[in-house]
Amino acid sequence: MPRKILLGFIVGFLISATLSAQQAWEEVAPGIWKTIVGNPDDFNLLTAAGVSPKLDGLKKMPAGVFPLDPSQIVLEVTENQTQLRFPLQRDEQLFGFGLNFKTVHQRGRILRLHVDHYGDGDNGRTHAPVPFYVSSAGYGVFVNAARYIDVYAGTGSRKDSPNPPEARDRNTDNAWTSRPYSDAVEMRIPAQGAEVYLFAGPTSLDAVRRYNLFTGGGPLPPRWGLGFTQRVHRLFTDDQVREEVREFEQRGFPLDFVGLEPGWQSKSYPNTFVWDSGRFPDPEGFMADMMDKGIRINLWVNPFVSPDSPIYKDILPLTGSHTVWAGVVPDFTLPAAQEIFWKLFESEHIAKGVSGYKVDEVDGYDQWLWPDVARFPSGISAEQIRQTYGLLVQKQSAALFRNKNQRTYGLVRASNGGGTSFPYVIYNDYYNHRDFITALINSGYAGVLWTPEARASKTAEEWLRRMQTVVFSPMAMINAWASGTKPWSYPEVEEEVKSMALLRMQMMPYWYSEFAKYHADGTPPFRGMNLEEGFSSSNQQLTIADEEADLEANPYAEAIRKEVKDQYMAGEYLLVAPMFEGETTRSVVLPSGKWFDFYTGELVGEGEVISVTPGLERIPVFVKDGGIIPMTEARLHAPAKGEKYNLEIRHYGEKPGNYLLYDDDGESFDYEKGDYSWRKLSVSDQRNGKLTGSVSKAEKDKPDNLDQITWRFMTNQ
Repeated sequence: MPRKILLGFIVGFLISATLSAQQAWEEVAPGIWKTIVGNPDDFNLLTAAGVSPKLDGLKKMPAGVFPLDPSQIVLEVTENQTQLRFPLQRDEQLFGFGLNFKTVHQRGRILRLHVDHYGDGDNGRTHAPVPFYVSSAGYGVFVNAARYIDVYAGTGSRKDSPNPPEARDRNTDNAWTSRPYSDAVEMRIPAQGAEVYLFAGPTSLDAVRRYNLFTGGGPLPPRWGLGFTQRVHRLFTDDQVREEVREFEQRGFPLDFVGLEPGWQSKSYPNTFVWDSGRFPDPEGFMADMMDKGIRINLWVNPFVSPDSPIYKDILPLTGSHTVWAGVVPDFTLPAAQEIFWKLFESEHIAKGVSGYKVDEVDGYDQWLWPDVARFPSGISAEQIRQTYGLLVQKQSAALFRNKNQRTYGLVRASNGGGTSFPYVIYNDYYNHRDFITALINSGYAGVLWTPEARASKTAEEWLRRMQTVVFSPMAMINAWASGTKPWSYPEVEEEVKSMALLRMQMMPYWYSEFAKYHADGTPPFRGMNLEEGFSSSNQQLTIADEEADLEANPYAEAIRKEVKDQYMAGEYLLVAPMFEGETTRSVVLPSGKWFDFYTGELVGEGEVISVTPGLERIPVFVKDGGIIPMTEARLHAPAKGEKYNLEIRHYGEKPGNYLLYDDDGESFDYEKGDYSWRKLSVSDQRNGKLTGSVSKAEKDKPDNLDQITWRFMTNQ
């Protein structure tokens, strides 16, 4: 080896070793530690999101203990890239690494975390490739880098491992596997440094909560955002929208906001962002009419500016080198670009009555968006802009409504680490019902929201099953932009669909309180079973021997992963187990303790696997013992600001219980000034063995929107 090359190798090795040896961790918030390796990019996920930790919520959590052995963590810069290694125990399972659609267990996977439209494979290219993972051992890891990150989630076995896999003889050993045990998560970041965070437990849910609170806490949508929404056909006129809204009311279907698709604009793909004068000659009058009916308007946009847009000339110098659909791409890291772009939205949309946005096409595919060779006037790389564009548009559009003390709730195609607090729900063009439920589960590990929207179906049965899951999700939405589908488009199940839609509205007090808890204490309102206390993940990793495998189809006898990815927790007390087209019976894994049928209050099982046959009209839902579910009457619109509503409080099971009911005006940010209340709903034992319920009084000068209150003891009626 030439002497010059040898010296360079030695110097590089010594620098790498020094960085690794001098690594120090600083506790930056309760139970959260940060370290810096090398020289990180100035622009990262957290700077793009621009959010502040919710320290009040973090301080209420149990004290955290540094969760890993620091001597087993290796963080180093070598060959102009950053490499990270975190230890794994044999029995650990991993969750997270973004919005995956097919897998919940991530140990053993190789991923490249890259913002993209989901392409029917869990390879890291997805709408929210959040570089955060949580372990079944009760800790989390977050890498704050706006880069394409390679992840080896327990796949590589090092020869110097203190606990290496055993070499086995495939010819005679049935325990042989093509994927030997690996004792580490390893990552590669194409940058000369990174910020790394560790989140303590003690439980996996606690680690997730800490991450969510550190990244701003979950959003608190307006009440109307948790109602029902219909996205109308892309070329509808104002009169056609009026007629559709009228038909919803006549048929008794709930509706809170309507989404206008691309045709509201004079031109789209690329966009002018101004109203089409033929289809919407008087947008302000139209939206005033809708508001009079209790209906808000949400606009579809993508951020690519048409040459015919009134802002094109001014924003042109502040855009990237490449176009998308012949529209220019604003560099949203520049304040001047933000000012030009969003000022048009403020005057043309929000001042006229718009209540929210659906931000499309900020995810991919590669052939749609700018290439990685593109350049932006800020000097930030195309890769970093790609990884953060969804964050930037969420933050900046949400700020328009905050400036008016008006909450919003919308849709977006891309997000990333740090985006937890933004009032947006992710959606896509993929349309697999089962995978939609897996994505809903994984959203709870990634600090994002996901909707399993309904669009159209081949059969009435499929339509009803999709609508049932929509009701138990962050946004109850039909997206009819192409099909024109209505809730009643399948007359065989119209009444069943209507019943489910009204159930969504009845459960408004529960949903609203659960989102308030997401905001205040970081608990995801929709989350996987592995985050539920008493859920056993044992026996979910099966091995397969050669004699059991089809060696032609599976020549290396790969292990079969048994995952629970078709049931989930909804709020504090509910377990939802969706049915899919063609199913009449399904299995449900119940955590420990007694569980009761949501509809009847009957005991269904206790810490066991049950089989259920619910019939077509019901989605299986179960309530844990002592569960309290606050409900209201079936109504067509969410309660408006200052409107009182009746409360029916349902109790399930045999145990006493408590529930915190959240209340505020439902629309503004006044809750940040203390204008909110938590009401304690309690069930206790009486001396005669019967249960009784009580509701704490509203505090003086705090919101009190409750009218008549009744109790219903579902199990002991």
